[in-house]
Amino acid sequence: MPRVTRRAFVAATAAGTASAVIGMPAIAQAVPFKIGLLTVKTGPLAQGGIQMEQGITVLLKQRNNTFAGRRIELISADTGGNPAGAKTKASELIERDNVDVVLGPLAAFELLALNDYIRQKGTPLMSLAAAEDVTQRQTNPYIMRPSATSAQCCHVLGDYAAKELKYKRAATISEDFAFGYEQMSGFQRVFEDNGGKVVKKLWPPLVTPDYTPYIAQIGNVDCVANGFAGSNPVKFMRAYADLGMKRIPLLAGWTAMDDALLKSLGDEAVGVVSAAWYSASLDSPVNKQFVADMAKDYNVLPGGYSAGMYIAGQVVEEALKKTGGKSDDKKAFNEALRGVSLADTPRGPVKFDKYGNVVGDVHIRRCERKGGALVNTIVKTYPDVSQFWTYGDQAFLANPVYARDYPPAKNLE
Repeated sequence: MPRVTRRAFVAATAAGTASAVIGMPAIAQAVPFKIGLLTVKTGPLAQGGIQMEQGITVLLKQRNNTFAGRRIELISADTGGNPAGAKTKASELIERDNVDVVLGPLAAFELLALNDYIRQKGTPLMSLAAAEDVTQRQTNPYIMRPSATSAQCCHVLGDYAAKELKYKRAATISEDFAFGYEQMSGFQRVFEDNGGKVVKKLWPPLVTPDYTPYIAQIGNVDCVANGFAGSNPVKFMRAYADLGMKRIPLLAGWTAMDDALLKSLGDEAVGVVSAAWYSASLDSPVNKQFVADMAKDYNVLPGGYSAGMYIAGQVVEEALKKTGGKSDDKKAFNEALRGVSLADTPRGPVKFDKYGNVVGDVHIRRCERKGGALVNTIVKTYPDVSQFWTYGDQAFLANPVYARDYPPAKNLE
């Protein structure tokens, strides 16, 4: 008797099942569609990375591990939250595991490390990471972003701070890496375009045991905008409150007040105003079901990390519907991905610009305590926000990419 492997048995069984489905080619069921997930399960970014895996897993469970008649196989890889790890794991997923699409990575510096490799291999990648130039001046035709660029929400935050909150003087603080630079630069540009001044910019390292020396430099401002990520927002906000700084209102990018962090925060978070492309409090059937399933399966409130991968999975599913379940032609499948427009996702309707970046709603939230629990209550929604804000793509791209020193800080004191 020849030896029958488990993989051969599963493939044969699936092929037999598929051949019985009217109008469904056997190959669509026999060969699984492979999704490779680049996430982070160790280090300061692990909290978000774990939620990334939970988000796509919830969608797959809802769909019985099948998109458009194709059985889905999810292969998860831990990058360790560093560029070298991201490159190694991406090559394993693409060259060893032969995945059809990659979801992730989490961090901007990881995506920057992968950019040339993904372009070379031609494997589509749906990124959570917000490295801006990958969908701007150095557009990669194989990379899409269903979450947001680093500055996409912070543009909104700068507009709201200047126009609605009437703040005139601000300090910014975020980690000393690309994601932090791009967030705070976006905030600064829009805030100053509307009459405000950023008078202090602070850049703690990604791994900072004590934020006291940085917070001690803040004073004589109307607000403080922060863009911390991972578990760092918890440490920062506790130190901020402990030092008696709550008298100065705190503003936040989406990662700094991600809904998933609320269980780790206390009264130090009450009153914080944030701008986010996803909110667990959004009142829609698909989001309510997503929130319920995340609570049921993982006992967590979902945030942008999990929602981002859930939505990335929805985009992949829709593309497979467009191709009739086929993915063997990488170019055709990639074109199908880039043409996806969804009316019903946990964040609301989404579409993509010609650069591969999402256009969608951004919510202003205020953190409140309701029924003993912290919630981010939506107070205003900015519809159809582009990565280029209101500047237009050509005018926006004529300037350098947002960086530590761009736009120039002309009002520092």
